[in-house]
Amino acid sequence: MTLPEPGSWGPYLAILGMALATYLCRISGVVLMSFVPLTPRVRRGLAALPGSIVVATVLPLIERLGLAAGLALLAAVASMVIRRSELLALLVGMGVVSLMRAAGF
Repeated sequence: MTLPEPGSWGPYLAILGMALATYLCRISGVVLMSFVPLTPRVRRGLAALPGSIVVATVLPLIERLGLAAGLALLAAVASMVIRRSELLALLVGMGVVSLMRAAGF
């Protein structure tokens, strides 16, 4: 493997910078939380975060994409509750949205 030309370091520096920024974002949360006492109230708040993040991400998509996306989400959640398999839930959701789109929704 040869080194890139001196004038073409830009992409490599950008990738390195993004990797460093990602690492610092991840580690800063751990460092900051080491100063927060984990009271029962804080634990409940942290436990509620994943669900609220999913809702904040998914609801605008359902609003924009319509009935097909909503039914696909319901089918994926039902599959997840019944079978506890993320891959199966993903496939079920994709299948439902594909069938709905094929049906004209």
